[in-house]
Order: sequence, then structure tokens, then C-alpha cells
Amino acid sequence: MKFVIIFGPQAVGKMTVGHELEKVTELKLFHNHMTIELLAPLFGFNREMWRLSSQFRQDIFDAAAASDMYGMIFTYVWGFDLQGDWEYVDNICKTIEEKNGQVYFVELEADLDTRIERNKTPHRLEHKPTKRNIARSEQDLLQTVEQHRLNSFEGEINRENYIRINNTNLTASEVAEIIKNRFDL
Repeated sequence: MKFVIIFGPQAVGKMTVGHELEKVTELKLFHNHMTIELLAPLFGFNREMWRLSSQFRQDIFDAAAASDMYGMIFTYVWGFDLQGDWEYVDNICKTIEEKNGQVYFVELEADLDTRIERNKTPHRLEHKPTKRNIARSEQDLLQTVEQHRLNSFEGEINRENYIRINNTNLTASEVAEIIKNRFDL
């Protein structure tokens, strides 16, 4: 199985790129908000919601890794200053690689003004109801920028299958084509 993890800060375009990549490959998109949007209306944003979200995701990764699925795209906001996030990504990789899957790392970056604009796009709001309160969502985006490092330092990710793309001035379909061609998906 091919497992593409697209990571970067909020509203950088992970899910949108994932949708485009899904269109031009046989990969299936499992964006991080799929579990959040299922659980947040029931539990709010609390410890139990995050526990269940992590458990559901792990169960899905386990099932996908053991299946004959061609591949999956997963999106994630990775706090590079958070040891727990490193461990989470390592665990995902272990799950996939133990079943002879290949993991591909795609890091997206875009300037803050672009991300603030993308935070309001109809596509994002359609798929992420918890982001529809634009003022709160933007405040969370800005607060997270202040509190965490959401893009890696040069050379910090030491994986053969890794690409970093500044998509400030690229469309999601252009980025999807770059990813598809780079990893021969």
C-alpha cells in the first residue's frame, strides 16, 4: 500500500490537495477532519473526542495497511515542537511499513495571508463544519502559529520519500500533479 501523509499548518491546502490527488491517482483520501467532524458535535473539543479520533484513525490505518487497497492520503497538522506529534507520525509509519507499505511525506507551506484567505473558502467550509465560525477559526489559526512550529526545519525530516512544496502561488491540482509525478503514483 502507498500511504501519502500531507502535512502543514492549518488552511495550507492539505485537504484540497488531497482531493485533487485522489482524482488523478487510485489513492483514497482520509483527511484529518473526517474523524473530527464525526465526533465534535457529540463531544465537543475535549479529551474524549481526541481519544476517540485517534483510536478511529488508528483502526482505519490498521485496516488499510492489512487490505489490498492501492493507497491512502492522510492529512495532518504536525506540531514539530511537540514530541507527541513526532511519536504519532512514527506510529502511523510503523503501522504502514510493518505491512510492507510505502510512506510518502508531503509537506505544504504557504504564507500566512494566503492561509487566512484559504481558511474562508467554500470548499474548506463545506467539508469542515467546525471551521464555519470564521472568526474563531482564524483566531485558532493565528494562535497556533504563535504557539507551535508547523513546518519543519531544513533537513529535519530524513525520509527518502519526502517533498516540501510552497503552494502559496500554486493551485491544488498543480500541487497534486507535482506529488503524483515525484512519487510515481
